[in-house]
Amino acid sequence: MHRVKSTGFLVGILTWTILLGLLIGSPLFAAQEKDLRPERGIAAYTEFSGIFVSVGEAVRMDLTVDNKGRTDENVSLKLSLVPKGWKATIKGPTYTVNEVPVPSGKNRILTFAAEPEKGVKPGVYHFQIDAATEDGKFTYTQKVAVTVREKAPLSEEIVVTTSYPILRGDSDAKFEFTLDVTNKTETDKQYTLAAQAPEKWEINFKPPYENKQISSLRVKGSSNQSVAVEVTPAKNAVAGTYPVLVLIGAGEKRAEVKLNVVLTGTYKLDAGTASGLLSLESYTGKPSNLSLFVKNTGSAVNRNISLNSYKPENWKVEFKPEKIEALAPGELKQVEVTITPAAQALVGDYSVALSVDGERNSSKAVEIRVGVKTSSAWGWIGIFIILGVIAGLAGMFLWLGRR
Repeated sequence: MHRVKSTGFLVGILTWTILLGLLIGSPLFAAQEKDLRPERGIAAYTEFSGIFVSVGEAVRMDLTVDNKGRTDENVSLKLSLVPKGWKATIKGPTYTVNEVPVPSGKNRILTFAAEPEKGVKPGVYHFQIDAATEDGKFTYTQKVAVTVREKAPLSEEIVVTTSYPILRGDSDAKFEFTLDVTNKTETDKQYTLAAQAPEKWEINFKPPYENKQISSLRVKGSSNQSVAVEVTPAKNAVAGTYPVLVLIGAGEKRAEVKLNVVLTGTYKLDAGTASGLLSLESYTGKPSNLSLFVKNTGSAVNRNISLNSYKPENWKVEFKPEKIEALAPGELKQVEVTITPAAQALVGDYSVALSVDGERNSSKAVEIRVGVKTSSAWGWIGIFIILGVIAGLAGMFLWLGRR
């Protein structure tokens, strides 16, 4: 019986505790949270209150209309001060705005835009934006100072430099320049890449250490970016200095850099006969002539070209002319070659090597096959000797037979 009374007492205490908690949590006991905002209040402010622009550059920035009170407001907006020579507007996403509803505790973001007319000179220009509630009891003023400066020269907006503006090499080589492009403006720029080079030369732009080709380069504001310029000379390019002009720009703003490729030229020679046949018929002790054509197949002038021969013993090989003073790229020169076999040479085929030797180890060897025959006069003499011997033997036999 005592245990039942104790249980009922505990249940009663728990019930009263819950009821007391609900009463304390009700609005009758809870202190209401106070809204510290004023009953009414507005503000209208731009993203910046003072900026620098170049001559002819338009202004565009955010304009925030803020309702700081506890009452919804309809805020009117007015450009009360616009300098002479400027057109200024307040815009929304679609329309020009002069009034905007702003709920309590919220804001609306619009755009303040100002565009100079042609002829606006450098100086400081002041704008003023006035905001007011519908009843005019609450107002706000925002001032904007725009300082117009002379346009920076192109060389100051875009700067292109290279550590090695002159590269030297053979005509069949590829040349790669590295350019540093600096964007001195505060905004990101997309620069187009172009070049002027000699006819049939190939110019390609590439990112450094990459093999892909590009036609434009993006450089962040107040930073620089590198680009590689690959230059391939024309196949028939001769030795000399060749200019390559690289143009880098965005819109009307452009910078250029002059590069030079110095081709030292290649040294190559070729030699042969007009018909392509490298054989000759000759007689012992008798000279035979051969026309040898020497051509400069390189891209540089080849000077002091010597003509040499490697022949059997006691043979003679003569060149006319004996030496070629100079041979321009692509030029052809005829050389008369006289080959005289030795008088005691046996009938058969012989090899005579002709060598054309120019500058920087440029040379060409031609092997001529010489078929040596004996003179027909010696054949008749041999026949007469044989006939004489036969006649003598016959006479001897006749004389001995009579005895």
